[in-house]
Amino acid sequence: MKKMVYCSNCGEKMADDAYFCPKCGTKTPKGKASNATYPSDELRDAFYKVGVELERAFSVAARETHRAIKKAGENMQQKTASNPQGTIVCTSCGTKNVSGAVFCHNCGAKVAPSEGSQGST
Repeated sequence: MKKMVYCSNCGEKMADDAYFCPKCGTKTPKGKASNATYPSDELRDAFYKVGVELERAFSVAARETHRAIKKAGENMQQKTASNPQGTIVCTSCGTKNVSGAVFCHNCGAKVAPSEGSQGST
């Protein structure tokens, strides 16, 4: 027959081999001696590990985003340098049109924007 003890916190009767009080959850002397962990301790450790992994992932994402933005800026500078006035050349008559033009101001033909001015319409 198991020996019964009482919880030091709430006075609940429990088995002497219990690690935690079944009524209030207080760790018993036996639980303290065996380094029994509360489920919340395990959950806290799991959240900490997830936090570390998220921090790593966000750091990598930030570096990759920074590189992509830098590369996009360099590409834009190269395209602007090759087309300094930001003009669009009409494929029908060869006339230079202002950036963002949809139709040629000389012949009225629809002009296809160059790669450097796409997205500015």
